[in-house]
Amino acid sequence: MTIAAIKPTTIEEFLQLPETEPASEFIHGQITQKPMPQGEHSQLQIDLCETINQITKPQKIAKAFPEVRCVFGGLVIVPDIAVFRWERIPLLPSGRIANGFEIHPARLGY
Repeated sequence: MTIAAIKPTTIEEFLQLPETEPASEFIHGQITQKPMPQGEHSQLQIDLCETINQITKPQKIAKAFPEVRCVFGGLVIVPDIAVFRWERIPLLPSGRIANGFEIHPARLGY
C-alpha cells in the first residue's frame, strides 16, 4: 500500500476554503479543527468577555471578542477570546467593526 504525501496547504489556499464548524485554524502549514466547545466552556468565555469589556470598553481601552478569526504572520487562529486595544480594532469606513481581523490580538504586558 502506498501513502501519498500530503502537500502543506498555503495560507492563501486555506483562506479560500469554506468556514467550518467548529472553526479551523492554519498554523505552520497545518490545518487543525478546534474542538467543539461545551456549555461550561462557553459560559466562562461569555463571562470573561463581559468582564473585560465592562472594565475596558467605557474608556475605549480595549475590547474582548469571542471566537474571532485572526490572520497575521502566516497564521490563521481563532482564539477562544481575543483582546484588541481600542485603536487596533479593525473598522469599516462606516465605523462598524470589520469582519476581517488581519492583525494579532493584544500582547498583555506590552
